[in-house]
Amino acid sequence: MTLSGDDVLRAGEPEEGTPAGQIRQLQFERLRWSVRHAWQNVPHYQRSFAAQGVHPDDLRTLEDLARFPFLSKQDFRANYPFGLFAVPRRRIARIHTSSGTTGKSTVVGYTSGDLAIWGELMSRCIRAAGARTGDIVHIAYDYGLVTGGLGAHLGAERLGCTVIPVSSGRSDWQVQLIQDLRPDILMATPSYALALAESFARAGIDGRACSLRIGIFGAEPWTEQRRTLIESSLGLEALDLYGIAEVMGPGVACEQLGRRESLVLWEDHFYPEVIDPHTGAVLPDGEEGELVLTSLTKEALPVIRFRTRDLTRLLPACEGPLRRIARIRARTDDMLIIHGVNVFPSQIEAVIARFGGLSPQYNLELAGDGPLDGLTVHIEVLDAAFASAAQRRAVAQELTRRIKTNIGVAVTVVAHPPGTLKRAADTAAQAR
Repeated sequence: MTLSGDDVLRAGEPEEGTPAGQIRQLQFERLRWSVRHAWQNVPHYQRSFAAQGVHPDDLRTLEDLARFPFLSKQDFRANYPFGLFAVPRRRIARIHTSSGTTGKSTVVGYTSGDLAIWGELMSRCIRAAGARTGDIVHIAYDYGLVTGGLGAHLGAERLGCTVIPVSSGRSDWQVQLIQDLRPDILMATPSYALALAESFARAGIDGRACSLRIGIFGAEPWTEQRRTLIESSLGLEALDLYGIAEVMGPGVACEQLGRRESLVLWEDHFYPEVIDPHTGAVLPDGEEGELVLTSLTKEALPVIRFRTRDLTRLLPACEGPLRRIARIRARTDDMLIIHGVNVFPSQIEAVIARFGGLSPQYNLELAGDGPLDGLTVHIEVLDAAFASAAQRRAVAQELTRRIKTNIGVAVTVVAHPPGTLKRAADTAAQAR
C-alpha cells in the first residue's frame, strides 16, 4: 500500500452514519502502512522493534499494536535533530521545534503532504467550533518554531476565514485591534485569553461587549473554572483544542459547539490508546490513563505509540463515527509529590478559583532536596479586594487551610498585590 497526502485529502472526513467497522478497517490499513513506513526508513524503529521482538508483519489486528514499543520525548532527544525523519531531508517542507526549556528541543518535520493534512484537520476543528467561511480569526498563539500559531493559521485559511496573525504579547495593543477589526474567533492559550481579559479591564472596556463569539483554546490543561471565568470576562463560548507537537501540533482533537463535555478525535489520522502510566498496559475504553497516539498518515515523521503524558479517557462516538476523549485533566509529568501526596496544578487552581477576590494568575514554587517536599503557592489579589498587607496575610492563611482541606497537603501561600505576578503567557512558548 502507498499513501500520499493528496489521496488522503480526497478521501475526506468520515461522514455521520459511517459504520464503526469501516473506520476500524481504514485505521488498520493506514496503521499497517505507517508502521512499515517507520520501520523501513527510521533506524530507531528498526532497533526498538528488534529489541521488543516484533516486526511489521506481526501487525494482524489493531490490537496487535499493543505488542510494539512506545516512543517517548526522550527518544526524540536521543535522535536529535533529524534521526526520526522517515523521508530524505530535501523532502522536508517545514521544521518546527519545542521551546527547549527543559533540554534539547524536539524537532519535527513536515512534507508538503503533511502540511496539507495538518491544515485540513485544523480546519475541521475550527469548523466544529462553529466558525464558517468569511469569519475573522484573531490568532494569538505564538508564531515561529513552536506549532501553535502557524498550525492555527493553516486551518483558518483552509476554511476560508480572514486571518489576523497577531501572535502573543502586547496585550493592550491586541485589545485595540479587537476593538477596531472586530474578529469573530479568538485562538490562544487559555492563560493568554485571561491576560487579554485583564487588558480589557485595565482599558475600562467591557470585554463581554467585544465582537468575539467563539474562543478556541489549547496548548495547556485548563479547568472548568477557568473556562467559566474566560466566558464571563470575554462574552464568548470557550472550546478546547488538543494537539501535541511530536504528533502533529494543534488539531488532533477538539470540542464541538454545543457538545463540550468531550473532544472528537480524528481517528482517521491518529490511532488512540489509553494505558496505565505505571505498567504500560492498555486500558479499556472509559478508564482514565495516559493517552498514547500513533500517526496513520504522516510521511516525514511517523510516530508509533507516542506517550503523550496526558491523562484522559477514551469515550464512545456521539454524532458521527469517531470516538472522543475526555478533556485532559492533567499530565503525568506535571504531577508533584508534596510530603508524599500526589498533587496536580489543576487541583490547586480549582481551589483558587472558588476563592473570591483572587486573580486567576498564580505561580507554584517548588523547594526541597531530593523528592519534592515543599510547595509555595503565589497568588495575586484583585484591585478591589484585600488591599492591605494584613488582609493579604489573612487571605493566604485561609487559602492554605482550604488547600489542606481539599487536597490533603500542607503548602505555603503568599498573597501579592494586584498586577505583580509575571504573566508567563506574554513571553512563553504557547504550544507543546
